Amino acid sequence: MENIFLDFTSESGIFKDKEVLRPAYIPAYLPHRKKQIKNLAGALSAALKGETPPNIFIYGKSGVGKTATVKYVSTELEAICKKIDSKCAIVYINAEIFDTQYRVFAYLARVFNKRVPMIGWPTDMVYSEFKDGVDAEKRCVIIILDEVDKLASKGDEALYNLSKINSELNNARLCIICISNDVTFMELQKPGVRASLSEETILFPPYDAYQLRDILVDRAEKAFNISVLDDEVIPLCVAFAAQEHGDVRKALNLLRVSGEIADLTKSKKVHVEHVRRAREHIDEGRITEVVKTLPLQSKLILNSVIRLNSEGGKTHLFSGEVYNTYQNICDHLGIESLTQRRVTDLISELDILGLIDARVVNRGRYGRTKEISLIVPTEYVQSALTGEYDEALLSIKQKAESSTA
Repeated sequence: MENIFLDFTSESGIFKDKEVLRPAYIPAYLPHRKKQIKNLAGALSAALKGETPPNIFIYGKSGVGKTATVKYVSTELEAICKKIDSKCAIVYINAEIFDTQYRVFAYLARVFNKRVPMIGWPTDMVYSEFKDGVDAEKRCVIIILDEVDKLASKGDEALYNLSKINSELNNARLCIICISNDVTFMELQKPGVRASLSEETILFPPYDAYQLRDILVDRAEKAFNISVLDDEVIPLCVAFAAQEHGDVRKALNLLRVSGEIADLTKSKKVHVEHVRRAREHIDEGRITEVVKTLPLQSKLILNSVIRLNSEGGKTHLFSGEVYNTYQNICDHLGIESLTQRRVTDLISELDILGLIDARVVNRGRYGRTKEISLIVPTEYVQSALTGEYDEALLSIKQKAESSTA
């Protein structure tokens, strides 16, 4: 029997270096982020003078170059510190993974050569080990907390302790760079934490269509073989990404998947139909994956939005009517419903995930409420909600049906 991977061993006629199109790739040049690079470098330059850099809050929507810029500037800073023999340690943490105070301090303690288990110790002991590790020598320590809102959602203790740690250090000096997609994140923090963490703020605005095109052209030259892209491929990728608030990661992902589809189908060029197929594939896959990993209560809220859309024919809903429908679904399934405040929090999370748009509106004498609309294709969400993998909802339905039988 012929090996199933044999067809994949031949050299690609489409790609020269596909990795250039992946999110982890940090280019040597970042187009249209000169101002942000200059501001960040200026703030961190204090490390070169033996001073403590300010804490920095970086914010902007997903895919606008925040992480790439921070990593680029960090690499440059490390290089110059090594050249002038200035001690500087830079640690990057994705707070979506290290999302509790314990995990953050345990990871940091290990970075600074302390043997700390990832579970089991009192948190204050882990913090003490981390602090001793940092303060073991005279140096500047820069801690980058990406997706910081994920960490803050579990409590602000880690941010508070990190923002105050310099008063406990004798040798080292430390600053924090917080990166968030949530532009309201800092407003939700306690005044003391907010003041400490936003000594410097840097906004990353969305890329416009012209800027997206420049970035895609630059990456395409490195990623693809010569003359394999139709002239309309990049403009179409840009047009789709511009609809997504200028998200360059989505644009690059779309361009990469378009090339992969062309490669798999043995096409000699990437055409616009490959881009359209790639978009359908990415959208459906992303939505399905996000929906199927939602907690049950979030699925019920999403189901409420879909039900109001389909039965009432309304595309813009108010949070009160979504909550009423959610309660009815919970009653029907025999599930205890959450409070309206908690449901409002979950609606905000669905907004962050890009499944719905939830914006605060003023209804005059009726007060402020959230106006909610579904921003992804209904059929993708319905398929995910009623799919065979949604065992939790199915199990509850079966229990409800058996109890009324």
